[in-house]
Amino acid sequence: MDAQPGTYGYTRAACTILTHLVCTIFTIIITVLSRPGSSLFSWHPFLMTLAFSFFMTEAILVFSPHGSPFRMFPHKSKGRLHWVLQCLGLACAALGFVAIVYNKHLAGKAHFTSWHGLTGLVTVCVVGIQCMAAVSLIYPSLVKGWSLAKLKRYHAAAGLLTYLLGGGSLFLGVSSVWFTASVGELAWYLTALCPVLSSLVIMSQVSNAYMAKKRLQS
Repeated sequence: MDAQPGTYGYTRAACTILTHLVCTIFTIIITVLSRPGSSLFSWHPFLMTLAFSFFMTEAILVFSPHGSPFRMFPHKSKGRLHWVLQCLGLACAALGFVAIVYNKHLAGKAHFTSWHGLTGLVTVCVVGIQCMAAVSLIYPSLVKGWSLAKLKRYHAAAGLLTYLLGGGSLFLGVSSVWFTASVGELAWYLTALCPVLSSLVIMSQVSNAYMAKKRLQS
């Protein structure tokens, strides 16, 4: 019976470490293919991937009790680091969004005509709202009538939804004409798995964290 929690912990740690590697490798692949600076468009896939695949994934993994280099830090310190990484992600997403909008404007193309474009627009807006709402967790006195525990639950649920939107946007991005023309079929399948695997691990981490809290409270 004692071996089961140990095996579970090792499995969770392996999944977390794998997610660190996956989001980093995915970001490197998109960086190499897009060659940021080679054109105005090149900044869009680079910055969006840096935002949603790297910064936002790492921001959530900060709280992972398994496989996170910050797991021994105080919760308050992890919360501040999480917010900084999310703000960096928001900054990259906003710049990537501006790059593609201006690029389409120069080319005389219509905006937000694909599912990728629409999902990206919604995701950037939601990330901005989520980052602003997170200020209430750092300074809970700003929000009256809400307990800190309730604010954290809503923030976690909204954050998970936001991350899944970002993962969906990345998946639709690698399904674009630009990306499919840049890689072979096998490479496409392997790359497309990256945001899917990251989303599954993040979803498991968030849901397990709150199920554990419910078990402790019951």
